[in-house]
Amino acid sequence: MRLTALFIFFILALVSCSEKKIEVDERPNILFCIADDASFPHMGAYGTNWAKTPAFDRVAKEGLLFMNAYTPNAKCAPSRSAILTGRNSWQLEEAANHWNNFPLKFKSYVEVLGESGYTTGFTGKGWGPGKAVSSDGTPRELTGKVYKARKIEPPTTKISGNDYSANFNVFLDSASTNSPWCFWYGGFEPHRAYEYGTGVGKGKKELSDITEVPDFWPDTETVRTDILDYAYELEYFDFHLEKIIATLEAHGQLENTIIVVTADNGMPFPRIKGQEYELSNHLPLAIMWPKGIKNPGRVVNEYVSFIDFAPTFVEVAGLEWEKTQMAPTPGRSLADIFNDSQDGKEEKIRDFVVFGKERHDVGRPGDQGYPIRGIVKGNYLYVKNFEPTRWPAGNPETGYLNTDGSPTKTVILDLRRSGENTEYWQMNFGKRPEEELYQIKKDPFCIENLVHIEEMQAIKAELSELLVATLEAQQDPRILGNGEIFESYPYIGKESNFYERFMNGEEMDTGWVNDSDFEKGKLD
Repeated sequence: MRLTALFIFFILALVSCSEKKIEVDERPNILFCIADDASFPHMGAYGTNWAKTPAFDRVAKEGLLFMNAYTPNAKCAPSRSAILTGRNSWQLEEAANHWNNFPLKFKSYVEVLGESGYTTGFTGKGWGPGKAVSSDGTPRELTGKVYKARKIEPPTTKISGNDYSANFNVFLDSASTNSPWCFWYGGFEPHRAYEYGTGVGKGKKELSDITEVPDFWPDTETVRTDILDYAYELEYFDFHLEKIIATLEAHGQLENTIIVVTADNGMPFPRIKGQEYELSNHLPLAIMWPKGIKNPGRVVNEYVSFIDFAPTFVEVAGLEWEKTQMAPTPGRSLADIFNDSQDGKEEKIRDFVVFGKERHDVGRPGDQGYPIRGIVKGNYLYVKNFEPTRWPAGNPETGYLNTDGSPTKTVILDLRRSGENTEYWQMNFGKRPEEELYQIKKDPFCIENLVHIEEMQAIKAELSELLVATLEAQQDPRILGNGEIFESYPYIGKESNFYERFMNGEEMDTGWVNDSDFEKGKLD
């Protein structure tokens, strides 16, 4: 009898334990998807028909499509630094520059989420190029643990062999189903180089698909082919995004996952990537979150800066920014937009965005940068060039290193050399005035500088004053008279002191440009 009672007690204890619920962290998963070099409006949801992006379009349709999203700095490393920290590049010390030592004092939102119970990981291109290490010299996981073991046969010789979607599957299988995760899908596409003609040959596109070639490039067969090759690689990024979304659906995790899809800077063509014009900084952005976005399918016209991502993710994770040990941010959470609670409010998230740059790629004497600050408000883009005597894309004799080598670049350089046309060269590579002002709705290619038009002086003054006041409040060294500090930070790539070494006859590795990009002799 006593044994029977003990047996019954044991069974009841087991049943009681089995009925206890395992605690599940209901905070949303975060999937951040970033293409490498893609401009607004080059996604199907924006009406571009020569780039087919069904996954991006789905995110926009089932979530939010942003019409005015801008990066503060149109280059890989500084743009990604702003995303991760919620701070503009001029607030990030060395991380303002390309190929930098990422300062230890600045934490990334991924590191913070990892400390708060999120499983974190990334595949493809995370933060970089540069070096980010802890105080003991071990590498920091600014975007999480890397997942890159799975490989795939790419459709062209220039597309990465990283099987992005398969590596995401590996990450998802390793993550607990009882806690949230944060994953960074960083495609290497459509970064150069391209396999010339694949947009037409493999993508089955036609040159006539392109309805408009920017006014600062010649409209030639070569340029159109180059654009379609870019589109083909952009579609490859979207292809893996589509597979990742399908995986989330199959695992029943789509409902409570925030999916953000964007790019780090504009397309890798002359006068766009690495510059600070409309097509440089204005980027595609779509966000979906079935469980958390009210009234999906909306088009958002408010200005959004990339410094808004980190505050958004910290808030939806239930954390208080001040307690994360992240440096203060001028960014603002997008939660009100998710909740559709901005309707009827006079005060929006912001009515302007600021941007700028310091040193990107080298190629000028002393590894100098090309400092710019700018602002977009309403219908206007205003730019202040602090060193107009310098070459904006890098010195001609060192190959204009801040513009990737490409068929389009070659066409423009050859037109000047032959004497057939110098205007395209001037727009893409020539020196620029101290101030520029463009009416971007009418002139999105930023061709007609209005800075000296009498009727525009009040607008120029308003934008200049607002830009300076904003940057002063953010303690921008460039505005406060200490801009030289950005020049003092070392360029940690192997091409440091490029100009002097090259001019002294040293053979340099310049794999991102073509040998024909180098001018023979100095230009005025």
